Amino acid sequence: MIVCGDDMLAHRLAAELRVLYGEQVVLVVPPLRVSQLPPGPLGGAGGATGFLGRVSSAMARTAAGSPRTGGESCGGMDQVLVMEAAELDENVLIEACVADATAVALVHEDDETNIRSALAARRLNPHLRLVIRLYNRKLGQHLEELLDQAAAVAVPGLDAAGLDASTTVLSDADTAAPALAATAVAGTSKVIRAGGMLLRAAERTPQDAGEVADPGLCTLALLSSTTNDPAGEEGSDSSGQGGPRLLPDDESVAAATGRGTVVLEAVAQDGVSRPRRRLRGRGAPLTALFSRRLRWSFVGIVAAVLALAMIYTLITGEAPHRAIYLTLLDLFGINDPAVDAPRGRQILQLLSAAMGLLLLPVVFAAVLEALGTFRSASTLRRPPRGLSDHVVLLGLGKIGSRVLVRLRELDIPVVCVEEDPEARGIPLARSLRVPTILGDVTQEGVLESAKIGRAHALLALTSNDTTNLEAALYARSVAPGLRVALRVYDDDFARAVYRTLRAAHPEALTRSRSVSNLAAPAFAIAMMGRQILGAIPVERQVLLVAAIEVAGHPRLEGHTVGEVFRPGSWRVIALDTAHPDDRVPDLADARLAGDHGRPTELVWDLHPGYVLRARDRVVVAATRRGLAELLGRQATSPTAPAAPRLQR
Repeated sequence: MIVCGDDMLAHRLAAELRVLYGEQVVLVVPPLRVSQLPPGPLGGAGGATGFLGRVSSAMARTAAGSPRTGGESCGGMDQVLVMEAAELDENVLIEACVADATAVALVHEDDETNIRSALAARRLNPHLRLVIRLYNRKLGQHLEELLDQAAAVAVPGLDAAGLDASTTVLSDADTAAPALAATAVAGTSKVIRAGGMLLRAAERTPQDAGEVADPGLCTLALLSSTTNDPAGEEGSDSSGQGGPRLLPDDESVAAATGRGTVVLEAVAQDGVSRPRRRLRGRGAPLTALFSRRLRWSFVGIVAAVLALAMIYTLITGEAPHRAIYLTLLDLFGINDPAVDAPRGRQILQLLSAAMGLLLLPVVFAAVLEALGTFRSASTLRRPPRGLSDHVVLLGLGKIGSRVLVRLRELDIPVVCVEEDPEARGIPLARSLRVPTILGDVTQEGVLESAKIGRAHALLALTSNDTTNLEAALYARSVAPGLRVALRVYDDDFARAVYRTLRAAHPEALTRSRSVSNLAAPAFAIAMMGRQILGAIPVERQVLLVAAIEVAGHPRLEGHTVGEVFRPGSWRVIALDTAHPDDRVPDLADARLAGDHGRPTELVWDLHPGYVLRARDRVVVAATRRGLAELLGRQATSPTAPAAPRLQR
């Protein structure tokens, strides 16, 4: 297998494939040269960030392997081979033995590089399984269809399942955004689509310390015993008994009183009749065009006109509609003077004229406010006065944009801070009318402009680890009890940052997340050619949901659901009983389910005594290592031999 990338995701993906799945991996990365660094002294935040990035890359590559000379063949490789190439072209792919590879992952930050390399790889090896990292969802769908068509033409006998797995387009931003948004909001849920159905994994907290949370359909994980304790240890792979427990058995759930859980909560139809929720903030409603004071002024004038018309009807005996008409004529000054009319009629005409004079400035103010609203529609909003209990989001790049959409879907007030006025998420923030501050978050006064002192949480999601850390430390100095979540590239560094902030501020909640750690499992499973319906983040761990055929599987076929369940590794959560000929190839694609006339026959409330048959397909929730074992791959030792490096 070949992994091509230029950031931590590529290194983590290569390690995932080698350590968990025992695959032979070629890692193609750009060379790390001093001449490629930006000119100027390494001082300030930028210098520290550059140094940190180079140290992280060097540590990752050292863990992957050591240099070697070229000339070695592709066959017989029992460890990760690291290749350095300034540009990923056809010659590099040929040298990486793309003709003999089973799968290629293209995970560069640049979408254009991934697309160009995917087309070249498909041309060099039509049988290749491609996993592509793309931020643009719509473009990813078209590219996936194009490459699948190319594979179908090159391999006429390719079945539907093989064709579906030949090209997979994923986004690390979409994978990591729910977990990052969940760090700022308690009780968020993860929704996964399967066969025209929706399943929701939600966090639940028991009412009292001695109670157990409602298990829902089944309990997927026990959260850290200290996850809600600011001074406690946040769960990770090395947290021990205090960390989260994935896929616990019923006895463990019953004994875990007072601990939060992640449960399979609800299942619903994913049909077209279910209206899609519309994000707030789009368009220009009446409340956005006119101020509250102006709207009340209009209401007062309308009430005065109706009162004058009613009095006119009582005095003159005219019909109500004619009385309103004559009052409006007097209001606009276009009625005949009531010279010979009774005294009451004359007084009403004078009052109507006076009301018309009061109407002129109100109309003029309305015009000015409407023009100002339309002019400001193309500009960024400022945080309103009195704003509190909001989330301050730092960074509107790929990750920040996806998190912003997620927070808005949850109706959470957000204030964004971005240094680059041309950032990817600026148009999104403008269209959603989200208050946004343009400025360097490390400069004094920027976080104060975002009302950090009255905020509920801070999400530091810039691509600069030093900036995120500096912003978190400064925000804590302003608001010591602020809930803070940081995006950190390296998971070890994320753990160190978390422990330091926890020790410095034991009374405040602190969370740290590594995007590459959240995204790598989904990319690895896609390279294995398996259907991954979704990934459920559990603190700093990930629970994978996959579809597996029962036929011929020694751990599944002929066994009951209860026998198949292995606590801490995998669990069957749903069953597809449809006939294989009528089965939807991709359970994650609701459109295919609709083409079959109805959702796939998925059974979620499974009896432990049900015996799995060869015609069945199961939906399992599994840990990364458990899924690797379930797929028949023996995980290698974490202390794998050093990988050689081939430098071009």
